[in-house]
Amino acid sequence: MDSDLPPEATKHASKLASLFEEYLAVELEAAEKVGGVGFMARALVLATLPHSRPKGNTFLRENGAFSLAIMAHPKAGLPYGSIPRLLLCWVTTETIRTKSRTLILGNSLSQFMRKLDLAPTGGRWGSISRIKTQMERLFSCTISCRYGDGSSTILQNVTPISKAYLWWDPRSPAQASLWESYIILTEEFAREIQDRPVPFSLFALKYLRQSPMALDIYLWTTYRNSYSTKTSRIPWEALQMQFGAGYPTTSTGKRDFKQRFLRALRRVQAVYPDARKLHSDATVLVFPPGKPDVHKLTSNK
Repeated sequence: MDSDLPPEATKHASKLASLFEEYLAVELEAAEKVGGVGFMARALVLATLPHSRPKGNTFLRENGAFSLAIMAHPKAGLPYGSIPRLLLCWVTTETIRTKSRTLILGNSLSQFMRKLDLAPTGGRWGSISRIKTQMERLFSCTISCRYGDGSSTILQNVTPISKAYLWWDPRSPAQASLWESYIILTEEFAREIQDRPVPFSLFALKYLRQSPMALDIYLWTTYRNSYSTKTSRIPWEALQMQFGAGYPTTSTGKRDFKQRFLRALRRVQAVYPDARKLHSDATVLVFPPGKPDVHKLTSNK
């Protein structure tokens, strides 16, 4: 919290943190217990990206007075699918490993793809074209959170990347460029990653990487298990707002979302034993407390 804020602004900032916990984490009872969790880390775990290519350059989620928007550069478009999620996980891991907000991507696109455990394949729908496009989309987007109750409005903007220099030619992915490609994180984002990261299993990411929904559920479940102390019953409507990624809000859309969520959850449960405690009934997902998949970060030495 900024110490130089006037008392009224400090009061609004405290209210903002509480609102994010309520609407993003869908955990009203635990809101006061997880105040030490950094907002940036929480936002990128819980503010899930689109699963498939969205229309337009703004991806909007709304829940009552709270709204969250991911905004794209009009020349790039919105990030979607598994690749931006894998990129964010790599950014987090590399920031912790190097303790730097300048991250070196490498001399060639193929070299960087190996870091993500992706095989370079050509063609219109190949991995080479997709990763270059998704990197540009992700690195140029911003996230904006808004809460308005009619009498006051609170805003929080998240800009992860300050600068990105991508010198690669996707037509020659194995060819080394004259300069190394790199990105520079914003100071605030880098600090939040380093201070309060959400650990995860690289094995689980590799296993789940073909399913954006499964990746989202895995990261959310292990994050939630890092602080949850009692069983919660989360309405499917709330989960659809958080994970729906474009599903309609009609009853038919809710049924489709629930079925897809449970299919993805079964994939997560195959690699994350404590996720097997989750089960559903007609109206809620029952979430008993469990252990995070990774209890602590390994040494950076």
